[in-house]
Amino acid sequence: MSELRVVVVGATGNVGTSVVEALSADPEVGSIVGVARRLPEWTAPKTTWVAADIESDDLTGPFRDADVVIHLAWLFQPTHQPVTTWRANVLGGMRVFDAVAEARVPALVYASSVGAYSPGPKDTPVTEDWPTHGWPQAAYTREKPYLERVLDAYDRAHPRIRVVRMRPGFIFKRESASEQRRLFAGPLLPNLLVRPSTVPVIPDLPGLAFQALHTADAAEAYRLAAVKPVRGAFNIAADPVVDAGLLAECLSARVVSAPAWPVRAALSAAWRLHLVPASPDLFDAVLRLPIMDTTRARTELGWEPRHTSRAAIEEFLRGLREGAGLPTPPLAPRVDGGRLHELATGVGERP
Repeated sequence: MSELRVVVVGATGNVGTSVVEALSADPEVGSIVGVARRLPEWTAPKTTWVAADIESDDLTGPFRDADVVIHLAWLFQPTHQPVTTWRANVLGGMRVFDAVAEARVPALVYASSVGAYSPGPKDTPVTEDWPTHGWPQAAYTREKPYLERVLDAYDRAHPRIRVVRMRPGFIFKRESASEQRRLFAGPLLPNLLVRPSTVPVIPDLPGLAFQALHTADAAEAYRLAAVKPVRGAFNIAADPVVDAGLLAECLSARVVSAPAWPVRAALSAAWRLHLVPASPDLFDAVLRLPIMDTTRARTELGWEPRHTSRAAIEEFLRGLREGAGLPTPPLAPRVDGGRLHELATGVGERP
């Protein structure tokens, strides 16, 4: 069997760096092309880098002769400019899909999300046939479902292409902590605040139950999807389900029952004042996410997470306290100008 050539689009972020590492350790993979808007100092064996913007640059060239394209690139910010994220994520994603077809790549592995699912139950896990209409108020949970509809048509138009849709829960590792703090919490969150015993209470909000996994485990699922002859959607998450009790254990805090509206009102005010980048609409979406059944990934992919969801969150919290990262533009521990630059450029206002 000849060695595979795999292209990873969005190879410098939280998931991308771990996918590149997983692929580089696989003897079935002969070469990896990492595609990113900004080239990193970080690299891995078998990997070459190509600078390309999925909104505007040629993608057919980098995809030529590839056996698999893994599309991970996603723009979370600016939440105050949804047209910007729509252009990058939806129109850019469609350009990736079209380039895969034009370059005659046999397989496409796309990073969908639990966020693509319609609101669902927290007590009965849903399988991959649960509706994927998202939650229309938040950009993220509009854009992910839209690309699911695009792929529905794409599957019919390109039956020779093996299309895989990965639907992971929340993905964490130590090295993603600084990036995720910038994307979701913003510059006003002190790193030391996430130390155990410094957070007195965790509110037990209605609907606060979600799934998480370690980035290395997500990367292993992507590797398996690239090298195995599978098609369709796969739910990816680790046990246990994350709720207020688990978060309280991680932070040595007490659980206090509370309605969601005061938290949402505070978040909404902070977002409108450009104090936090995460929108209140995304908060609404999280409370409505269904719990996923991961049986298909475990049986058809042969995937099994090596970390619990609690271990992933605890590692992420350590990374927050330490200001951890990697020498790639998205994962840099510190941006030029530091947190004052984040404030000066408008929290949630620019990519």
